[in-house]
Amino acid sequence: MTPPKSYPLYSPEHFMNEALKEARIALEKDEVPIGAVVVCENHIIARAHNLTETLNDVTAHAEMQAFTAASGYLGGKYLNECTLYVTIEPCVMCAGGAFWAQLGTLVYGAEDPKRGYRLVEKQLLHRKTKVVSGILAADCGKLLISFFKSKRNG
Repeated sequence: MTPPKSYPLYSPEHFMNEALKEARIALEKDEVPIGAVVVCENHIIARAHNLTETLNDVTAHAEMQAFTAASGYLGGKYLNECTLYVTIEPCVMCAGGAFWAQLGTLVYGAEDPKRGYRLVEKQLLHRKTKVVSGILAADCGKLLISFFKSKRNG
């Protein structure tokens, strides 16, 4: 799929910075600061951040919100030609959502050594999903570390 001429080509860091903007919105709402964007043809079609506290819903992770918004934008449930940029490695639930959406590419910033999907099974994603990790990992991780440190000290 070639991007339309009307959109400039953006780097993975550009899109991860957009996901970080969403994470900061979550932080302002006292949510765990995780953000996500879904990109199709080099264009952001969905933006989301954690809303588990706001919605009182344990499934309202940034990734799940982004999948729902992207599917609505595209008018279909499959995201096989899309890339999800998310600030932290998805959990098992979100990896399962990516599987069912047949996500084309997953790009995440920081690894999640406590809850990341790779702890359970690396093949939770669809077999065709490409994975890129470590994009702006330090910035993504720092936001989460400072959030949880403030919770422990507050």
